Amino acid sequence: MTAPRRRPEVPTLCAGDVLHLTGEASPQFTRPIRVRLIRVLDWTTYDGWLWADVYQLGPDGNATARRSLFLRRSGVRVLTPPPPVSQRRPRVGALV
Repeated sequence: MTAPRRRPEVPTLCAGDVLHLTGEASPQFTRPIRVRLIRVLDWTTYDGWLWADVYQLGPDGNATARRSLFLRRSGVRVLTPPPPVSQRRPRVGALV
């Protein structure tokens, strides 16, 4: 008797996630790209694959194009967002 195959750990995808897509996610990504997830589409597809609406990001992090992509879920890498930059709030009631 053989043990059941375990699927690799796949992160939950949420709107706003920044994703790193390479050839592991789909053969079309011979050059890796970064995208911001708009939503995962509820379209029927093969097991382990998904359709997603995304904004493709440029080097500066701004959206350059909106795309619908067919992705292998196990190949999608969620990038951790940078820590938020804290801004100093002005002191209230301080004498100048």
